Amino acid sequence: MSRSFNHTVLAVSIAIILVVLFGGFGPAGVNASQSDGAYRQMGVYEEVLHKIQTDYVTDPNIQNVTTGALHGLLESLDPDSSYLTQSEYANYLEHQHEGVAQVGMEVSKRYGYGSVITVIPGSPAEKAHIEDGDLIESVGGHSTREMSVAMLRLLLEGKPGTSVTFELVRHLKPEPDEITLTRAAVTPPALFQQQYENSSILYLKPVVLTRERVDEIIARLHEMPKDGNRKVLLDLRDVAEGDAQQGIRLANAFLQSGTIASLQGQTVPTQTFTADNSKFVTAAPLVVLVNHGTAGAAELVAAAILDDKRGDLVGDRTFGEGAEQKTFTLPDGSALMLTVAKYESPSGKKIEDVAVTPNIAVNESAEELPETENNPQEPRSDDQLNKALQVLKQKSA
Repeated sequence: MSRSFNHTVLAVSIAIILVVLFGGFGPAGVNASQSDGAYRQMGVYEEVLHKIQTDYVTDPNIQNVTTGALHGLLESLDPDSSYLTQSEYANYLEHQHEGVAQVGMEVSKRYGYGSVITVIPGSPAEKAHIEDGDLIESVGGHSTREMSVAMLRLLLEGKPGTSVTFELVRHLKPEPDEITLTRAAVTPPALFQQQYENSSILYLKPVVLTRERVDEIIARLHEMPKDGNRKVLLDLRDVAEGDAQQGIRLANAFLQSGTIASLQGQTVPTQTFTADNSKFVTAAPLVVLVNHGTAGAAELVAAAILDDKRGDLVGDRTFGEGAEQKTFTLPDGSALMLTVAKYESPSGKKIEDVAVTPNIAVNESAEELPETENNPQEPRSDDQLNKALQVLKQKSA
């Protein structure tokens, strides 16, 4: 392996790390101590690379070593930041607009591997009994360990009728299952609503937080009788799809004043989202249900309701997904997908880092035994829903 090639690999690696650390190709705009510290670390990196070349048991492929190091570097920041090689990025650009069908899973990365955030009801994934928290070990024979979230999502999408095969590690099952699903056009269920306690409690389960779905929820809130004897139970469990702005809109429907969220980053001007009184809809007593499948826009709603003391949160700790990414194309054709800003709750907690913990913790109901001829399956009791109703009954309308 030539010395010039090794130096090229090192130079590209340094450039990428400088982008990660400082947002550009060089120390401009960085104070002297930061710059000196970064270049000292580059010296350590070069020394490690040299030792690998000269002393490792076999002559290594330095390009693979560097690619692995870059994957690890980005993953050490957060699950959504990632490095794409030249071929990966070219593939991503070629196919990112082709995926018109999916298998019905919202995914991210946790513990180094692909992770299922939530499963859309009625989708191929639900029919395969895939659940929140299941880990995707590989897709199409490629490990998700060094796969970006963007590529993971892209590989799960495709043309209707085509299939995708992946290895899935289920809860409490050590050996992965090989799952093959046929991609389909997955449509989220309609807004589900129900009345409890002689119609005094309006239960709403949105499933997604798109603009249209938030419009529907706000319309239902406007339709509630104004007799002062109404309460709202908003079920955000397994709600992971939706835009942050729609989460802010929905929170505003319940908040007359106060901070809803903020967005902060080194190079992103801080934005603080405050409640607009003209968009406030109801002061009815409120309880919000959350679980591990509550992510993104739904977490913004939950955090605002809890921190502003507008209502109670019942259920499990949420997933932790609330950031904005920017793509940097690098000179060799590879790319960096970097988190540049994170959403914070009104109390200043970064949702991506710590998620949202309900003030009334209730674990999800235990799984039943599989249904058999001699063991007909009984409907599972929804302990979280029952607790939420109990809390609402005790609130004064």
